[in-house]
Amino acid sequence: MREIVLDTETTGLSHEHGHKILEIGCVELRDRLPTGKEYQCYLDPERDIPESSREIHGIDESFVKGKPVFRSIADDFLRFLGDSPLVIHNAPFDLGFLNAELTACARPNISYDNVCDSLILAQEKYRAERVSLDALCRRYGIDLSVRKQHGALLDARLLAKVYLELCGGRQKGIELSSGREFGKASRSGSGFDTRSLPSTREPYRVIMACESERAAHIALLNKIRG
Repeated sequence: MREIVLDTETTGLSHEHGHKILEIGCVELRDRLPTGKEYQCYLDPERDIPESSREIHGIDESFVKGKPVFRSIADDFLRFLGDSPLVIHNAPFDLGFLNAELTACARPNISYDNVCDSLILAQEKYRAERVSLDALCRRYGIDLSVRKQHGALLDARLLAKVYLELCGGRQKGIELSSGREFGKASRSGSGFDTRSLPSTREPYRVIMACESERAAHIALLNKIRG
């Protein structure tokens, strides 16, 4: 099964207040393992980049000046995604920005029905514990030393590793031939591929954040960013 892990960097927290995408990073997975095929694009937001955002990702206006604008890469970006399910940490944030840009250039929006929100997946697995990308990396022993600042492609690579662990780790992938155990995992609602089963394939599971969870996440981001 092909999946795409996706992340963005933006000029701010709200596309509704005119903030734009600065970077898109995508990592292709097959059977939940990276294939080495990636998509990355820096974008000119055609607006200023507030200092509070620059401190997070290190992208300034001089760096993105002359880079493509979103409408010029929209078709290539959508071709890379295809119809593959997406894996996004706090999906409403990234999809909100992406769909605002896609709407502005008359392209089809990305459906929430084709997305697994790894933030909610982690919240279900580790209730009452921190489930930010950094916290999950530390939980799973994933090296964060290369990450001095946030970056869409870098964070997508980290999330790909986290997602594998959330779905059972590399050992689960080795056991794909065990139809009985793999089928149990799928029926439990963890979103596993069911192609090893002899007859039926259950639909890809979509996990959406509720309004209170989205508000709590934004509040946490604001607290972290000061």
